[in-house]
Amino acid sequence: MRPLTEEETKLIFEKLAKFIGRGIKDLIDRPDDPHCFRLQKDRVYYVREDLMRHATAVSRDSLASLGTCLGKFTHHGNFHLHISCLDILVPHARYKVWVRPSSEMSFLYGNHILKAGLGRMTEHTPQNQGVLVLSMRDVPLGFGMTARSTLDCRKSAPEDIVVLHQADIGMYLRDEDHTPASAL
Repeated sequence: MRPLTEEETKLIFEKLAKFIGRGIKDLIDRPDDPHCFRLQKDRVYYVREDLMRHATAVSRDSLASLGTCLGKFTHHGNFHLHISCLDILVPHARYKVWVRPSSEMSFLYGNHILKAGLGRMTEHTPQNQGVLVLSMRDVPLGFGMTARSTLDCRKSAPEDIVVLHQADIGMYLRDEDHTPASAL
């Protein structure tokens, strides 16, 4: 497990900024419990600093996972958020979308959110913005990218796509054969 390079940190912060904006500072500078980002193989983990210091006694080959998996770097050098970071993103999210109960299962099966399934949306959400998807009972379901702004959603037809699916909590079940246990 090693610290991130400057380029890796930049890619992660750009991706996180799409969802939580300036809340990135709150992730790192926590007065109660300082955290840091660490890379193990191609996965990035959000780890408490005291736990990270204890983990230095374990060899890299023996260490499977530590902290919460934020995402992974692809072979092309892009960073993709993993669904396990959902609990970290929710308290800091700028833009949120609430889904009607009739459309929750559709989203959890990997489908985009249509206007007909949209319960409500944070005011002034721009197009192509990262949003967290919640049920009407404020249960985090996943995250995606807005296909339309808040103003465009009001004028759109019920069958128009409003949020493009990126990840959801149903991925644990769909990808359990392909996802290593260390990412969960």
